[in-house]
Amino acid sequence: MLLNESHAIPPSLGGRERFVQNAIQAATQAHIKFQDSFICHAFNLLNSKGFFLGDDPLNFSVPLILLQLSLMSIFTGFFLFLLKPLGQPYIISQILGGLTLGPSILGRNSEFAKRVFPPKGKCVLDTFAFFGLMIFVFLVGIKIDPTIISRSGKRTLAMGVLGFIVPYTLAQTVAFIVSQFFPLDQDIAEALPIVVVIASMTAFPVITCFLAELHILNSEIGRLASSSSLVCDVFHWSFMAIQFSSRLAHTQSIGVCFEIFLATALLISFIMFVVRPAALWAIRHTPEGEPVKEIYIFGVLLTFLISGFMGQLLGIHAYLVSFVLGLAIPDGPPLGAALVDKIDCFVSAVFQPIIFIVCGLRTDVFAIKELRNVGAVHLIIFVAFCGKIVAVLLPLLLCRMPFRDALSLGFVMNCKGIVELALLIDWKLENTMSEEFYAIMIISVMLVTGIVSPVVKILYDPSRRFLAYKRRTILHHSNNEPLRILACIHKPDNVLAILNLLAASNPNIKSPIDLVVLHLVKLAGRASSLLVAHVPRENTSRHYPTESEKIFDSFVKFEHEHGGLVTLCCYKGISPYETMHNDVCYMALEKRVTFIVISFQKKWIHGRKPVASFPFKHLTRNVLEKAPCSVGVLVDRGNQRSFRGDHCAREPTYQVSVFFFGGADDREALALARRMLEQPNVHITLVHFSSPSTEIVAGTERSKMLDTQILSDFRLSAFRNERVSYKEAQIMDGRDVLSTVEDIDTVYDLVMVGRRHGDSNLMSELKNWKDGELGTVGEILASLDIGAKTAVLVVQQQTRFWGLRDPEESTQLRRERIETYGV
Repeated sequence: MLLNESHAIPPSLGGRERFVQNAIQAATQAHIKFQDSFICHAFNLLNSKGFFLGDDPLNFSVPLILLQLSLMSIFTGFFLFLLKPLGQPYIISQILGGLTLGPSILGRNSEFAKRVFPPKGKCVLDTFAFFGLMIFVFLVGIKIDPTIISRSGKRTLAMGVLGFIVPYTLAQTVAFIVSQFFPLDQDIAEALPIVVVIASMTAFPVITCFLAELHILNSEIGRLASSSSLVCDVFHWSFMAIQFSSRLAHTQSIGVCFEIFLATALLISFIMFVVRPAALWAIRHTPEGEPVKEIYIFGVLLTFLISGFMGQLLGIHAYLVSFVLGLAIPDGPPLGAALVDKIDCFVSAVFQPIIFIVCGLRTDVFAIKELRNVGAVHLIIFVAFCGKIVAVLLPLLLCRMPFRDALSLGFVMNCKGIVELALLIDWKLENTMSEEFYAIMIISVMLVTGIVSPVVKILYDPSRRFLAYKRRTILHHSNNEPLRILACIHKPDNVLAILNLLAASNPNIKSPIDLVVLHLVKLAGRASSLLVAHVPRENTSRHYPTESEKIFDSFVKFEHEHGGLVTLCCYKGISPYETMHNDVCYMALEKRVTFIVISFQKKWIHGRKPVASFPFKHLTRNVLEKAPCSVGVLVDRGNQRSFRGDHCAREPTYQVSVFFFGGADDREALALARRMLEQPNVHITLVHFSSPSTEIVAGTERSKMLDTQILSDFRLSAFRNERVSYKEAQIMDGRDVLSTVEDIDTVYDLVMVGRRHGDSNLMSELKNWKDGELGTVGEILASLDIGAKTAVLVVQQQTRFWGLRDPEESTQLRRERIETYGV
């Protein structure tokens, strides 16, 4: 039962009653002293024996919390199902789930509130929520790379600083005017500084989670938003720390202030000078590619619990201690990624939703009585919202960023989430705000986030930028210009096949190769994506080479072997699989690349047939769809021998076969083969598929004319060239194609074919056997066992080009492209 000052105690009671009276008086006095509520309930009521044995399961802790979590999941999933098509983020569904279960809807029924969410049940939920928030903040600290601030340019620093100062100043000014000249309730007027703080802050964890949910974390505005929000966050909390220190100095004695600051300094020093060196030692003793030892994980988690307890013991907020401890753990593999991998799933699936649900459970929309209070609070929030957009727009427009992208970034910086909600709950429990004010603020957070998400989806599409303004194909490439190639590598196993392809592509004095190597790494143990140039370490002998260094060293050696004919630039991109294609397309656009070579990641199954896993299929499909140049997908079976292409007579030959059915992609593959003709150690076999009775590929007359022209040119170039052979494959149906492919010699090192072919009856028949992101013929070649050492290169000619008129493009597709891109 809940005790308060109104409990009446009879004047005379005996024995047992007197004992109860004394207990009640003691509890009442404690309540008066600490101004808090106490709950009396029976102990050891954990597991119910069941309804049929006379127990009420809801009187026991375990079934009660299981029911609560089940209801939370059901209502959250229901609202997610309704709001996902509207572009609403997950946080909105979670808060609405809490609102539904709380006093705003179902909780208004006193019996439901008493049975399903009794005070003792709320206590357990609150404990779960705040412990989950501690772990969440700890993981955020692990994922943050503090060097982002030092690497930030002037534009990012300006956005971060102005993104706090401008909205804070405007909101503070409006709050002062409103409190002086508008008739507000006293508790609302006193809580207006909280509105200013919430409206002007931009929390780094909230922004990165929001960007990841929108799949734009590694886009241009995603990287700008991540770095500038971290700057804004640091500036905001520094300002708040100064304010707190000032208030502490005025309300407490000098001795108390000194003790608090000394305790804080000692705890932070322990974390920085003991915990961090220990974490670095553990990383050094974990070989690359090996899992982190369980004892290291256990040690970090134990330190997390002890540090949190020590923080509470010294009067330091557990969130602060958890965050600083997370910062001390280096982000990314191996230790940071291992901790995130083991903890993050449980936190995001269980603890984090409870935080949002608890916010909704404590919100009573019926506590809002005066519309003028709502209007005053939302006026301040609106002014801060507009001020933040202006503060972000100014530096970006001065740097000539497109207005639409800059406006999108302004909206992103206004997003609210778990950090703001945690602050509101904390202030609510400290009784610094009324029920009415708390409800207004929760609704404000939902409105701001609910508006920002769909607006950003409408305004910003990263792929819009990947539209080239000129032809970037091998077919249209001038023989007197460098050929710019982007090689995308996942693992060291992919290197040899790509090096062989580059050597066969004949870098020469007239047309050298400008090579850009991009090592693609899955984002793990980090909050923000990364795309940086590789800087070699000075003392590599003291360190084990990283996976990136092993990859880049192979290409550096290749560059030296070709003495000035190959120019190399190395980059590392860390991003989620869902948006990894943005790094590839961005790099291709920035470096004006003509040809992207991307490894086809696979796992070998029965018969050594390659099957791509879903993340790599998704990456390949998006690169093919959005690349600003031609693309080659390289399927490597892993048994290739090294081919240097150094023009010496003893160099073993590199056998290449080109399958030509017809169409733009086959012409692009043949253009690459034509470039290989000048490499004296490359032997090329052209297999031309033709039929006297059926159409091989559908296409316009102009397309067929171009096919005939490039075939004639190639045969003319190869005239009397003993390293070139020509085969005519007469086919009648799909079975003939399969038979011809299966009968090819196993001596080939590389087989090239176009990805897309016109949709003829023959191609429709082949699709019944195989179809996928490599195209019909490409999938067949990748699936068949055509030779243990044979690699397959599936080529696609540039599809995105300003003003492109593709001869294979239908009228309907052309109309759709004009409507989408305006060209």
